[in-house]
Amino acid sequence: MIEEFLESLNILPHWAIHALIDSLYTVPFLFLVFLVIELFEHNWADKIRSFLKYSKKEGPLIGALAASIPQCGFSVVASSLYCEGFITKGTIIAVFLATSDEAIPVLLMYKEYIPYIIPLILIKLIVAIPVGYLIDCLIKNKETDIEIKSIETNDEHIEGCCSHNIVHHKKRDYLIHPIKHTFGIFAFILIVTLILNYLIETADITNIFNNTDSHGSYILSLFITPFITAVLGLIPNCAISVGLVIMFIKGTITFGAMMSGLMSGAGIGLLVLLKNNKNKKDTFLIMSLLVIIGYITGLLIQFLYG
Repeated sequence: MIEEFLESLNILPHWAIHALIDSLYTVPFLFLVFLVIELFEHNWADKIRSFLKYSKKEGPLIGALAASIPQCGFSVVASSLYCEGFITKGTIIAVFLATSDEAIPVLLMYKEYIPYIIPLILIKLIVAIPVGYLIDCLIKNKETDIEIKSIETNDEHIEGCCSHNIVHHKKRDYLIHPIKHTFGIFAFILIVTLILNYLIETADITNIFNNTDSHGSYILSLFITPFITAVLGLIPNCAISVGLVIMFIKGTITFGAMMSGLMSGAGIGLLVLLKNNKNKKDTFLIMSLLVIIGYITGLLIQFLYG
């Protein structure tokens, strides 16, 4: 009904109206999802943070399991703990690899894509946990072979993606943060959908990446696209994961290519690491490992499932 009304006004092209309507339908569902996430953060985030801080041996396991739950700020907290020397390199990489960011809330909005959620989470955990332990075994240096500190970190002002405090909450955050997050993700979805709808209608972008009739396009889709998405995943903004999921839903990229970007993507947590980690070579090593692991994971998925 809304779509017919907008088309009757003849002020927007057909592809733009579809993008607007599809995006508007996500708002109520997004709010409910982020409300549940907010309740989780308020009640469990502090407990997970404290346990991770003082659990060196179980770090990659606990970190990956906690990060796999869709929430806003755990990668931020983990980055702060790493910069303060409380967790190992293997743990921070396990957290980053397992972070689901906004992918799960976006997939939940599309019924036919809900079955992808469990494989997405399992793949992240299957990769993140052993990789985290392997990195701690292989990389031994002053930055990673640390003793757990007994002092408290200065985490009074750790902020999440919407500039809300992750460690100390206020009652109003139960409502304000989900609203801010909902409309922020709505804006990302609308922008990405507008761009993709336009490209699909005018340039048939799906053929650029997924045309198996063309040998060159097939090679691009199989080998190059996962690398591109893995690099894009490093951009410290939840808009990237939203964009990757929408591109997958629109058929622009494969599930493997999407997973490459989601594996390397750590949201705003990577921005905190870039800002606070004094050892820039160490930060570059972590980013490089994320891209390599994300790319390999995407390639394996492509070869196994097409």
